[in-house]
Amino acid sequence: YDAELRRYDPVLRRAAAVRPDDRVLDLGCGAGRTTRDAARAAVRGHALGVDVSAAAIERARALAQAEGLTHVTFEQGDAQVHPLPEDGFDLAISRFGTMFFDDPVAAFAHVRRALAPGGRLAILVWQAAERNAWDGALRAALGASDRPDGAGGAGVTGGTGGTAQNGTAAPDPFSLGDPDAVRSVLGAAGFADVVLTDVREPLWFGPDMTAALAWVRGFTCTEAALAGLAPDAAERALDRVRSVLAAHLRDDGVWFDGRAWLVTARCAP
Repeated sequence: YDAELRRYDPVLRRAAAVRPDDRVLDLGCGAGRTTRDAARAAVRGHALGVDVSAAAIERARALAQAEGLTHVTFEQGDAQVHPLPEDGFDLAISRFGTMFFDDPVAAFAHVRRALAPGGRLAILVWQAAERNAWDGALRAALGASDRPDGAGGAGVTGGTGGTAQNGTAAPDPFSLGDPDAVRSVLGAAGFADVVLTDVREPLWFGPDMTAALAWVRGFTCTEAALAGLAPDAAERALDRVRSVLAAHLRDDGVWFDGRAWLVTARCAP
């Protein structure tokens, strides 16, 4: 996942502009790459990463220990409700970890209360699905033509998105793709000076076709899409996925164009 999004890391670092004394909160930190980057900049401060995945948090702790970072910590929990000290942070960051809140206004208000007066927010979120060709291409490859019930294909991204296998709505990775909605949510949550900057960077799906196919097959929504098909239909769907990946293969791996918003804001007075 870190390799897939590596072109986005410098964008977030520049926007966050972590200062030596900053106390940094990383929302949906995954294996802690962005949290550790923040800790290296906050040499007299501290960084806390929060993620729902126990495996990711375990990995993040191991990597921080291996890198000798003693002023970074990781806690398992849902950032929208996880206990956070009031006024405990100067900066909240996230690399595609804030699109899955059940109640975005309440979640960002919770983050706002954890920020000190004048606290800053710097997050990356996906733009609308139609602006991210990788989603449309893979969704079409896993589409409805082989489904006996005529159901639509699942959206795909990093293991989430689209429609769950049981027909219920799954987390939407593009839920913050509308700039007006983002401004409305953050304003209602107590943020001001909300700015969205267009970011166009490619995503790396692996060094070759084998790795890229394994990565895509690991997406939760890919598994759900294939589970609803007969074996021969599933293999045809995978052949279509292979064709999509082959069309994006370069000398240095499989790349897809990506579009994101860099969202920055400050705590309202």
